[in-house]
Amino acid sequence: MNSEKIPFLDLVTVHRELQDEFVDVLKTALSTAGFIGGPMVQGFEKDFSKFCDSQCCVGVASGTDALRFGLMAAGVKPGDVVVTVPNTFIATTEAISQAGGRPDFVDVDEKTYTMDPVKLREYFEENCAWSSSEKRAFHKRTNAPVTAIVPVHLYGQMADMDPILELAGQYNLRVIEDACQAQGAQYFSKKSNRWCKAGSMGHAAAFSFYPGKNLGACGEAGAITTNDEHVAQICRLLRDHGQSRKYHHEIEGYNGRLDAIQAGFLQIKLHHLDTWNARRGEAAERYGNLLAGAEEVVKVPYQPEWSKSVFHLYVVQVVDRNQLQKDLEVAGIGTGIHYPVPLHLTKAYEHLGFKARAFPVTEKAASRILSLPMFPSLSAAQQARVAGETLKSLAAGSTCGRR
Repeated sequence: MNSEKIPFLDLVTVHRELQDEFVDVLKTALSTAGFIGGPMVQGFEKDFSKFCDSQCCVGVASGTDALRFGLMAAGVKPGDVVVTVPNTFIATTEAISQAGGRPDFVDVDEKTYTMDPVKLREYFEENCAWSSSEKRAFHKRTNAPVTAIVPVHLYGQMADMDPILELAGQYNLRVIEDACQAQGAQYFSKKSNRWCKAGSMGHAAAFSFYPGKNLGACGEAGAITTNDEHVAQICRLLRDHGQSRKYHHEIEGYNGRLDAIQAGFLQIKLHHLDTWNARRGEAAERYGNLLAGAEEVVKVPYQPEWSKSVFHLYVVQVVDRNQLQKDLEVAGIGTGIHYPVPLHLTKAYEHLGFKARAFPVTEKAASRILSLPMFPSLSAAQQARVAGETLKSLAAGSTCGRR
C-alpha cells in the first residue's frame, strides 16, 4: 500500500518557491515603515484591476469586508432584501446582514451549483410585486424592497451572468458578484459577444485572498472591483473609518484596510496566477479522464460551454459521501466538504423561517458533495492514486449495498 499522504491543499510549496521575493517585500516594509496603504497597496490595486478587466480596485482586509462594502456602496439600505443562494459560505450572507440587508435565497442549478436563473425569475414573478411609482420590486410577504442580487461564483466557476443581469435590469437591481473563489474565471457573454472576467460584469464584485484561494495572501485580505468610480470611492471611505483624509470623516466607516505587506505578497503571486490556474485546469482534466466510465457512482464537475473555470475546488458528488471521505482518510488522502449545511438550515438563520426541502437541489448536494485534493503542484501520480482509491471505495460500497 502506498503510504504517501496527499494533502487536500498544499500551501507550503508555492511559498517556499517565492520565499526570496517575499523577504524583499518584508525588507521594504521594514525599511520604510510602510505598513498601511501606500505604494504596495496601490500597485496591487492597479495590477489586479487590470487582471480583472475592471476600471477600479479597492484593497480591503478580507473577502467579507469586500462584499459588505460593495453592497453598501452600491446602495443597499437597512431592511432591503438581497437575493443570493444557500449553497455558499456564510460570509456571503453575513455581508448582506452586516450591510443592513435581509438575505433571501433561490436554489442552485444541479449541474453547476451556482444560482439558477430560471429559479431567480420565478422568485421575482411569484414572490415579488412591482411598484411602478417607485420603480422597484417589493417582497410580498415582508413588503421590503428587493434591491440587489449576489450571484456566487462557486468552486472557481462563474454563475450564468447574462440572464441574471437581464433580470437585474428588468427589476432595477444592483448585482454584486461574490467572486471570492473565482480569481481569473471567465464567462462568455452572448450579449457582449466576448469572454468576461469574474469581477467585471456586476456593479461591483468581492474577492477573498484567504490563503487557500487561487490567489491567496499570507493572512487575511480582500478586494472590491468595479467599473463605477463612485462605488470605488465609497468603498475607499468605508475601509478607512470614512476618512477622505486623516481626521476628516465624510461618513461612518470601518477598519477594513489592506495591509501593505499582504498587498506586496499578492502582487508577487498575481504574476503567477494564470500559470497556476492553467495547472488547475490540467489537473481537473486528468481527474475527469481518471474517473471517466464511473458516471453511475460519481458525478464530476460540469463546465458549460460559456464557462472557463479556474477550479478553486474539484467537487464530486456521490451517494455515500461520508464513507468515501473516511476511506480516503484511511488511505492518507485529504478531502473537504463545501458545504455540508445549507445556509437556510443553519442555526444562525432560523429566524428567516426556512424549513427542510425549501431548496432541494442545494440540500441534496450538501449531503453528497466531496472536494478532492486540488492545487497547482498536484502531480499526475497523486491524482491517479486519489482516483484509484475513490473508485475502490465506491466499488466496495456498491458491493456491500451502501448505495
